[in-house]
Amino acid sequence: MGAVLGALAFFVGMFIAVICGAVPDWRESGVVVLILVILGIVVGVFNITGKEIIPFLIAAIALVVIGIAREPFSALDDIVDGLGRALDAIVNLIAVFMVPAAVINAVRVVVELARPGEPG
Repeated sequence: MGAVLGALAFFVGMFIAVICGAVPDWRESGVVVLILVILGIVVGVFNITGKEIIPFLIAAIALVVIGIAREPFSALDDIVDGLGRALDAIVNLIAVFMVPAAVINAVRVVVELARPGEPG
C-alpha cells in the first residue's frame, strides 16, 4: 500500500509541477507549493528504499540546484516568448516538490550513520 501511495504521490507531484509551472497564473500559488510539499513528504516517506537513498539524494541535489538557479532558461524567451519563464517555473516547482523528500531521506542517512556499528 505504501509503495503504491508513494508512486502515486510522485506522479501526481510531477504532473502538478509541470502543469502549474506552464500556467502563468498558477506559478506563484501558495496552494500549489503546499500541495507539492505534502506530496514530497509522502514520496520521501513511502517511495524511497534503503538502496535508493544515495542515488535519490544525488538526483534531488541536482534538481534543487537547478531549481534555485537564477532563471537558467530565460534566454529561450528570445526564441519563443514565455518558454524560458515556463521552464524556469517548472524546474523550480519540481525542486519544491523534491526538497521535502530529500530532507526526509537525508535525515534517514544521518540516523543510519549515527547508529553504533558492530564492534570491529
